[in-house]
Amino acid sequence: MGLLLLFHVVLVAMVASVPCTHAWGKDGHYMVCKVAEQYLTRKASRAVMDLLPEEAEGEFASVCSWADQVRFRYRWASPLHYINTPAGVCNFDYERDCHNSKGQQHMCVVGAINNFTMQLQTYYEDPSSEYNLPESLKFLAHFMGDVHQPMHVGFDNDEGGNTIAVHWYRRKSNLHHVWDVNILETAKRKFYDNDLTSMIDAIRTNITDEWSDEVDEWKTCPEKSMACADGYASESIQLACDYAYKDVDQGSTLEDDYFLSRLPVIEKRIAQAGVRLATLLNRIFSRKVAQYK
Repeated sequence: MGLLLLFHVVLVAMVASVPCTHAWGKDGHYMVCKVAEQYLTRKASRAVMDLLPEEAEGEFASVCSWADQVRFRYRWASPLHYINTPAGVCNFDYERDCHNSKGQQHMCVVGAINNFTMQLQTYYEDPSSEYNLPESLKFLAHFMGDVHQPMHVGFDNDEGGNTIAVHWYRRKSNLHHVWDVNILETAKRKFYDNDLTSMIDAIRTNITDEWSDEVDEWKTCPEKSMACADGYASESIQLACDYAYKDVDQGSTLEDDYFLSRLPVIEKRIAQAGVRLATLLNRIFSRKVAQYK
């Protein structure tokens, strides 16, 4: 519990001054959690429903963008949305990369996932936990989406693509925003008549069809930690190098070639994030469910 206590102290003590980043945008986070809902066990689903605020009206996905909505109130959480690796380095190393701009260790999205996972484990051990478990759930759901967005594990010299100005077709954007929002928005408009539910259904169909042989591997965790987040970050930085940064320069115009070749990457990452979020929550809540409220 030493790491957990240290992380908690650091969170309370620090105020971050870092660029604001919103992985996937509101739609992407909603999609991740709608996928996850389908794979929750009965026990995990009961625990999640128990921890949801009344305004969620029983819909887990409705709270999955909450961590972005409170970014100005919880400024200490800003560095928890991402990881920066050294420029040109296409691998993730926790000791080297998981820190904030002040060098404080564990202040990155992988550290956050580990921390909020440990907090949620107190749900069935001690219902009167010192932690705000509803917020822990909302943070965990959001950060599991973040770590699967390749540009949230990007290079430090360009702030995960935030400083790489591009045109998305005719609109000004930056490379980070392209992966957060532009690709998904364009796909929703071009292929799904702006219907997010249809887009989610298509991803669900791919999970049970095109990607069905891969799903068991997505759920597998070769690491010792329950959350398995180191591996997810490693995948993301490799995808950032292979797809996001590839053939992009300052001032590039990104159009159909880029869009159509990168969209399948994003769709699969959303599917992986949803399946893995459910798998993690199933592990956390695998014992007899306590009543939090």
